[in-house]
Amino acid sequence: MKDFVNKAADAIEDTVKDVRDSVNEASHRSEADAEKEKRNAVGDAMTPGEKAGSLLNEGKNRLEAEWDKTKQDVRDKT
Repeated sequence: MKDFVNKAADAIEDTVKDVRDSVNEASHRSEADAEKEKRNAVGDAMTPGEKAGSLLNEGKNRLEAEWDKTKQDVRDKT
């Protein structure tokens, strides 16, 4: 009985973590897309430093999104 309860608790915990990571991944991808759209819309008015900062921010958000996706993939394989 205890084994069944532990397995059920682990499954619930994994589901909660997967949902949290999915929400975080979507949030990071949205932020990255927003940065790209901002550069497309007002890129000519941005200074080179602002463009570089925006590009780095987009890259950071895409990397964080991939990290969240990787955590889910690893959890699914274990």
